[in-house]
Order: sequence, then C-alpha cells, then structure tokens
Amino acid sequence: MSLIIALDFGGTKLAAALVEQGSRNWLGYERRLSPTNADAQTDLEIMRSLIHSLLPGQKPAMIGVSFGGPVDATTGTVRLSHHVSGWENIPLKDLLAQEFGVPVSVDNDANVAALGEHHFGAAQGHNSLFYITVSTGVGGGWILNNQPWRGAGGMAGEIGHMVVDPTGPVCLCRKRGCVERLASGPYMAQDVRQRLENHPHSSEIFSTLVGNNLPLVTGKVVSEAATLGDELAQEVLYRGAWALGVGIGNVANLINPQLFVLGGSVTKAGNRWWEVVQKTARETALPEVDFAVVPAALGDDAPLWGAVALAEISCL
Repeated sequence: MSLIIALDFGGTKLAAALVEQGSRNWLGYERRLSPTNADAQTDLEIMRSLIHSLLPGQKPAMIGVSFGGPVDATTGTVRLSHHVSGWENIPLKDLLAQEFGVPVSVDNDANVAALGEHHFGAAQGHNSLFYITVSTGVGGGWILNNQPWRGAGGMAGEIGHMVVDPTGPVCLCRKRGCVERLASGPYMAQDVRQRLENHPHSSEIFSTLVGNNLPLVTGKVVSEAATLGDELAQEVLYRGAWALGVGIGNVANLINPQLFVLGGSVTKAGNRWWEVVQKTARETALPEVDFAVVPAALGDDAPLWGAVALAEISCL
C-alpha cells in the first residue's frame, strides 16, 4: 500500500492527513491549533507529533506540504510566514526528506489548494482557475492550461496585496488598502475592536457575544454579529467583500480564467457576503469577460487534498 502524508501549515492551525495513493478517502486526519506566539520550531514539533500519530511505526511513500506563506517550490524552501515567526528561509523540504527518508514536495497554500480543487473539487473539468483563500490572510493560486502557474519568481497570485483603496488602512506589507487589509478575518476583527474601543457600549449584539472582552472579537464573531443585524459588523464585513470583488474583477480583466474558486474561513460568512463579492466582481470586470465565482468544494481540506495532488504529480 502506497501511503501519502498531506500536511497543511496554516497561519493559525496545523493539519495532517493520511491517504492511500489513488484513494479519495482519508485513512486518518489530525488537526491542532498553533499556540499563541508559536514560532517555526513549535509548529514543526507539533506537525511531527501529528505525523507520528497518523503513522505509528510506518513509513509513507511520499509527503506533500501546503505552507501558508511564500515558498520557493523548486527547492522547497519557505521564504517566510507573515503570521508565524522564525520561518525565514527554512528548507522545509530537506528537513522532512531527511527525517522521513521519502520524496517531499512543498508549495504555497493557495497554489496547493488550487491543485486540490482542480484535481478533486469544484474545478474538475476546467483548464483555468484562480483559487483564492480568504482566512488569516488572502492569497491566490493559479491553474492555467491544466498546469500550476507560479510566476517567474514563484510569487504569482498575491491578490491579497493588490491595492483596491489607496486611501485605506495600512497593511502589514506597508501599502494602503490592500485586499487582505480589508477582507481577511484578523484585520476585520481588528477594525471592529478599534471602533468598539472608541465607542464602548455602542453595540448590544457584540456585548451579548463577547461582553466587554474585546480580544474575543474574531473574524468569525464579526460574521455572527453581521448575521444578527449588527450595523458595524455588516459595514466591516461587506467592505471586505467589496474589496475582494474589486480584486477579482481586475484579475478577470487581466487573465480571464474560467473560474474563481473561493475557500477559507471568511467565505463562510453567509449569502450576503457572497452576493457582494460576486456583484462587485461582475461590475468591476468588463461586460465581455466571462467567468464564475464559486465556493471551494473541498472546504478547509482543499490545501490537504492539494498536497496529495502535489505529491502525486511530483513523483510522476
């Protein structure tokens, strides 16, 4: 039996799964939150424990890795993580290959999730797609003519740092009004917390959800408050949806893929969020540009299934 280990190093979570090559069912699945103030070594130790939990005393045939940050896919080197310290220029492929003695393939999470949706999910039968993850950050991965497209330096797909509002708030990349700065879960939560700090007791809904403990306001809580009718939550959430829609419309004009496949925790924010994204994208793109914006079929497992596809392709 040829076993594949799939790993997903996310910004806030770590996941590992085991599958038999050619199968579409997990043999095992482990997931753990990354601790607050975790660094690269912390995450590596947790991931090792997940692997050994899935494979006690056994050896996989290959390992595929999805990483939440810029990656040199040729060498399997992590360039950095925007959300976890200590990942600068870490040779993740070599570390895992030396430890487990099997072929290892590593790529950026959005690129890997694009592979997953193309091979196993919403984009089966399509030859071009742009996958966008909207979660801790916002990133994108391309499939063009049925092949991954990473760009000359491996940085293709960074829609999260496309500027859509030059007068907007400052992003971690130091530009103003990036898609990620407006649409990602942590930044939306940050904006809500700041508004509530300046205007305490202004929202009965947030008071019910988190009391006076503003650090409990997360992207998920913002979505819940918006669903319950909170005007501040709706303003922040749908501004993020607008920003993402503008980005999608501009990308549609530039490359014109058949599909935009959206995954990540923020995409669970409800029908109104989807309506704003799709309407804004359609209004931003030229009328002649034909495309569809659809949810990821694989959900949170898109990076893991993409890691399986990455491992299989790399070993052909």
